[in-house]
Amino acid sequence: MSYNLPSNFSDLPVYQKAMDIIVLSRSISTYLNQDLSYLNMDGSENEHIYFTGDIVQQSTNLAPRIISAEQERCSLKKNKHLESLDLLTTRLYSNCRRLEKSNSNGRDYLPILRGELRKFRKLKHHWMMTL
Repeated sequence: MSYNLPSNFSDLPVYQKAMDIIVLSRSISTYLNQDLSYLNMDGSENEHIYFTGDIVQQSTNLAPRIISAEQERCSLKKNKHLESLDLLTTRLYSNCRRLEKSNSNGRDYLPILRGELRKFRKLKHHWMMTL
């Protein structure tokens, strides 16, 4: 995934970690979709299938939110971007927890993603102090 941005954004550790999370969540989602796409015996869908799309969508939104917060000049608007980034990270983490309850071999990879999210939170905290 490539965004048109100045080189200083791609040098940010928090941005680089966000890009790692995007790649990892897409890979995990693809793997989980293969296991969860089948219908249950009663003809119903697996309830966890939608969380796979959620983790991809939420992880894809991390990098643009970082860019928005970095480019914003007004502190109130910058804080809104940061709050949005916090909420997005929390939702992504909780969706990983939900997917771990699924009946799929791919759920073994979700703790890796959650670990990357914990690292992202630490980087985000340090980055927020510099804004």
